[in-house]
Amino acid sequence: MAFMQITISPRGGEGTSVGDYVAEIHRYLKSQNLPYELNDMATIVEGRAAELYALARKLHEVPFKMGMKRVYTTIAIDDRRDKTVHMGDKVKSVQKRLRKR
Repeated sequence: MAFMQITISPRGGEGTSVGDYVAEIHRYLKSQNLPYELNDMATIVEGRAAELYALARKLHEVPFKMGMKRVYTTIAIDDRRDKTVHMGDKVKSVQKRLRKR
C-alpha cells in the first residue's frame, strides 16, 4: 500500500483564499472510495501507487474545470512493499516510541 501527500494550489484567482477549490477537490476525492485525510497543508490519500498517480492527475484538473487558468500541484508518494501499512500506522509507531521514555 502507498501513501500520497498532495497539495493543489490554484493560482491567479481573485483574492487569496482557495477554500472553494479545496472543497470541490474533496468532493471528488470522496467519490473515489479511498482513505484520505485533510490537514492544514495538504491531503494524504492511501491506495496502490498506480491509482494514486492517476488520482493526482484527476485532482489537478479540478481547479481548471472551475475556471482557474493556472494550477500548481505537488505530490509525494511513499510506496512501501515489504509490509502492509495504513494511514495512521506511522503516527502510532512514533507515539509508541514516545511512551517508552
